[in-house]
Amino acid sequence: MSIEIKEVKSLADRKAFVDVQFSIYKGSKFWVPPLIKSEIKSIDPEFNPAFEFCDSKFWLAYKNGNCVGRIGALINHPYNEKMSEKIGRFTRLEFFKDKETVEALINTAENWVKEKGMNGIRGPLGFSNLDSQGLLVEGFDHLPSIASVYHHPYYYPYLEDMGFEKENDWIEFRLFHENAIPEKVLKINEIVKQRYSLQIRHFKSYSEIQLYTQRIFKIFNEAFDELPYMHALNEKMIEFYSSKYFKMINPDFVKVIEDKEQNIVGFIISVPSLSEAMQKAKGKLFPIGFLYLKKAMKSPKVIDFFLTGITPGQHGQGAAALLMTELHKEVIKYGVEAVETTGMFESNVKAIQNWKNYPHMQHKRKRCYIKIF
Repeated sequence: MSIEIKEVKSLADRKAFVDVQFSIYKGSKFWVPPLIKSEIKSIDPEFNPAFEFCDSKFWLAYKNGNCVGRIGALINHPYNEKMSEKIGRFTRLEFFKDKETVEALINTAENWVKEKGMNGIRGPLGFSNLDSQGLLVEGFDHLPSIASVYHHPYYYPYLEDMGFEKENDWIEFRLFHENAIPEKVLKINEIVKQRYSLQIRHFKSYSEIQLYTQRIFKIFNEAFDELPYMHALNEKMIEFYSSKYFKMINPDFVKVIEDKEQNIVGFIISVPSLSEAMQKAKGKLFPIGFLYLKKAMKSPKVIDFFLTGITPGQHGQGAAALLMTELHKEVIKYGVEAVETTGMFESNVKAIQNWKNYPHMQHKRKRCYIKIF
């Protein structure tokens, strides 16, 4: 039976695009469902401001009348202009184990970006670096953070069979904290704060964090500017991601470093792990999903790194270690057992070394693939 490809155009199509994941991962112990309403909005031009600077299309695959997969394709014009290249992206690829299905989906995305004048395609990548990115290639028996991804082990071999090659890998760690911070570390941190006239900003509420949002993302744009697939977020995108992610933050796990002029020079944003709570919620906040999330927020046993950024001028001057120590204090206070890092490019040796200063395991790997036409 041949595969029917249908373009996503209506609200019903967007719902089907989100819902098919729940069928594909039914029974999985490790897949973390998204919030359905939020996911629908992320592919709706009415809600996601990324559509203002990205061309995109989304498709569903049907076989025997059943939805069996999905894919999106997009062209991030600001990034292509920044890099002087013409490469499209495929995004949100999901499918049942079937060669015919994945080939139909990939070919549809490839043909569309070719029609748009592109000479290659890479992915999975989203609209920005804060969108879904990477395909899991290692770590299939580990629960991902809500800032990461999970895929079935059969996904990546299909892509490689279709001529896709590795472009970049992200690796993820689980850190195991010690029950006390060495006195030597605390002394060094005090020296760093005094030498560079730095102070730590703590928060008690989401409303306090909101006052710093624009400034935090300014540092984010500066700190991540040279990373692959990164382009600066504009004010609309900052507002979009703040609304999507920051409401799930426990203020105790957010730390900001300011200099003597109260300029932000670094930040770390972590969240109580919501992965198990999201599994219990099954994609819905109501009627009881929000109760699982609320409980996870108050008494976490695992926390997830979400974002960390240091201004270029502060690299190598102890700001990163200072942030880690402040977060470590909260980890001890809450009785947290482990910390999940976000994906780091495997080439980012200096940043990775920070994690290796703690008891750890490197347990997951995501990959961005590329194919040049």
